[in-house]
Amino acid sequence: MRTSPPFRADHVGSLLRPPALLRARESLTGDELREAEDEAIREVVRRQEEIGLQSATDGEFRRASWHMDFIYRLGGIGQATDEHITVRFHNEQGDIEFTPAALRVHDRIKLKQPIFADDFAFLRDSVTTAVPKLTIPSPSMVHYRGGPAAIDPKVYPDVEEFWRDLSGAYAEQVRRIGALGCTYLQFDDTSLAYLNDPAQRAELASRGDDAEHMHLRYIKQINAALAAKPAGMTITTHMCRGNFRSSWAASGSYDYVAEALFGELKVDGFFLEYDDERSGGFEPLRFVPKGKTVVLGLVTTKRGELESKDTLKRRIDEAAKFIDLDQLCLSPQCGFSSTVEGNQLTAEEQFAKLRLIVETAQEVWG
Repeated sequence: MRTSPPFRADHVGSLLRPPALLRARESLTGDELREAEDEAIREVVRRQEEIGLQSATDGEFRRASWHMDFIYRLGGIGQATDEHITVRFHNEQGDIEFTPAALRVHDRIKLKQPIFADDFAFLRDSVTTAVPKLTIPSPSMVHYRGGPAAIDPKVYPDVEEFWRDLSGAYAEQVRRIGALGCTYLQFDDTSLAYLNDPAQRAELASRGDDAEHMHLRYIKQINAALAAKPAGMTITTHMCRGNFRSSWAASGSYDYVAEALFGELKVDGFFLEYDDERSGGFEPLRFVPKGKTVVLGLVTTKRGELESKDTLKRRIDEAAKFIDLDQLCLSPQCGFSSTVEGNQLTAEEQFAKLRLIVETAQEVWG
């Protein structure tokens, strides 16, 4: 078993909000809401440790969204009051639409204060056996969500200045959160997985982006954000193709981005979505260099049906044809509740899946 993250049995981060917490979000504010969140987080940390996970998150219980709660706290970025974007998600029954407010870069981007600092400190003080893990959206998500039209040209007449400020703000976030004792940080990034989908690249091209090379830009900016990461901090990235109410937004194997992604992105590990045929095969893992870890997201968070250990072991064996078994770990393919609404399964089904991951990892790796 691994003694440093990512662990043989790990998970992406978000967890289903308990009904009591959902009710509290509707009726409480301020200190009363925070107390309700504190109570729910203590309990979900206890459940993660009880299952045998070596890392624990706060389930993202204080957030409405996995990414926008962070992005809107960056100085210079705000919601567009008169405009929404439409993201179309798919599932077996059809399509659903997510229509969040558009974002606007209205001033120079900066980190006014470390984001989620109090949240991480509470998690840090709540764990007993597990390593506390903080999840934040990668800098790519600021650009992917809005594109060139979201950036005020009066603020950034030169787009290179936008990228420098964005990565600089993230670098300061990494440094400040490290000073609080964070040793396990995850950059969540759907964009690098979306770009494997020709339809997504066509959408970016239509708004004026260089879609064919966008992944290279994103890799460059993430690396700039990580250039001065604190000693002893493990940083991973999670890449999936969308997760909203058990639905997805994109399809396609990792082939399009794999060589540059695995060869150039300076993270310690990759959480990859591999729960169904939308993700393609394991062949792209041949580009992962020695010293990097891949966490196979073989267990779906989009439905409650429990996978079989034999199937999981068989798929781990298939992946090990392209990368050394010792470089592999196991997790769900995404969070269970990327937004406050959550996916369509029960809390007990969620914890059964996490327990299955722990048990399978113990049987595969010892």
